[in-house]
Amino acid sequence: MNPLNHEPLLSLDSLADGALGEAQAVIDGEPESLVLHRAGDTVRAWLNVCPHAGRRLDWAPGQFLKSREGQLVCAAHGASFELEGGSCVAGPCRGDTLRAVAVEVRDGQVWLA
Repeated sequence: MNPLNHEPLLSLDSLADGALGEAQAVIDGEPESLVLHRAGDTVRAWLNVCPHAGRRLDWAPGQFLKSREGQLVCAAHGASFELEGGSCVAGPCRGDTLRAVAVEVRDGQVWLA
């Protein structure tokens, strides 16, 4: 857990290239679960909340579904999100977008930006 955001969210090496993972952070004063996606040396992050019904995207803590097309799939209702910008491309919230959280990689660690 990263309650005060004075620690990295995770090490880059702990998230395989192309993988999805979870981290905890305080966003706008509230503890939040984040979805992280690694693409090479770049990591993108979003709140772990589906815009359709406000439920978590993972089927178990930190366990995410990924389609054959490489999209994040909401475990609750099957909405699919592309991993460049978090846009919903299929399912009940098509056209909505996951809430992005700015992160950066420094010295092999992923930090809130």
